[in-house]
Amino acid sequence: MKITIALLPGDGIGPEVVAQAVKVVDAVAKKFGHEISYQEALVGAAAIDVHGDPYPEETHRICQAADAVLFGAIGDPKYDNNPKAKVRPEEGLLRMRKSLGLFANVRPTFTFPSLIHKSPLKLERVEGTDFVFFRELTSGIYFGEPRGRNEQGTKAFDTNVYTKEEIARLARMGFEAAQKRRKHLTCVDKANVLATSRLWRETVQELAPEYPDVEVAYEFVDAVAMRLIQWPKAYDVLITENLFGDILTDEASVISGSMGLMPSASLGAEVKLFEPIHGSYPQAAGKNIANPLATVLSAAMLLEYAFGAMEEAEAIKAVVNKSLEAGVVTEDIADQGQAHSTSAVGDWLAANL
Repeated sequence: MKITIALLPGDGIGPEVVAQAVKVVDAVAKKFGHEISYQEALVGAAAIDVHGDPYPEETHRICQAADAVLFGAIGDPKYDNNPKAKVRPEEGLLRMRKSLGLFANVRPTFTFPSLIHKSPLKLERVEGTDFVFFRELTSGIYFGEPRGRNEQGTKAFDTNVYTKEEIARLARMGFEAAQKRRKHLTCVDKANVLATSRLWRETVQELAPEYPDVEVAYEFVDAVAMRLIQWPKAYDVLITENLFGDILTDEASVISGSMGLMPSASLGAEVKLFEPIHGSYPQAAGKNIANPLATVLSAAMLLEYAFGAMEEAEAIKAVVNKSLEAGVVTEDIADQGQAHSTSAVGDWLAANL
């Protein structure tokens, strides 16, 4: 199999963790007889520094031409700390999702047996947790118009907009995933307050009869935020809008013990993008201490979702579990005094495939 992957390392720790994923993908390719080629492109603050644009046209062309995209992270403190900045790295991420048609973000949350003790939750609450969020990515309050401030700068406003079609295409993905899992789907909304949420609930209710084998529940976002901590094992597949999904998936990510462990996929009609759910973590950039496992597992999702290469994806998951059991991990999850560097973890994973 010949594969072309667009590499978008991005900002902060992005280049370091993406480099380790490349090592692992190359090792898998060698093991299974595949031919992998990479096209690297700039995005985020790195792209602003060179092009003045967080998502240049050249980057867009490279992504469109690739079979799949592996992305690192976006964000830089020099923009975070400047509320008057005219262009921001995150604008590139939103524009990339919109222009590539990446309307569904798939974020699994699961636990690792050897790391249960690292979870902030009690063992009996977290052990066996295995659910997945389907978050709508290209609409909602992040994209709605109008937005901005009044002339005096004393009032700000954002608009939350959804169409039935946008909700239905994501909901169908969730239903289909539930059919392959434990046949339970939760629609997360705020239908007691928001008109957009009432449209979400109405649309899902209309679709539900098409999937009679799936049990559907409807829960308010604040209740889900509590239950994710109280009893995360209660969930299987959850679908929700952009803003709610952004917040809840970050909350869910720490259940496993570290945000540096969770992968994700952004899916659309054509191009598929894969990325760790953590941010750019600028405090660790260049120090060779960041956890690369979420990016490595995102590469496993890339092989599985983009190419149906299940055996190859399982090989990566297996070697990641092996590294956790062997204690070959970075400082965020290592026992005191036993941390390995980012590059050392990548080297170990590639060698042990």
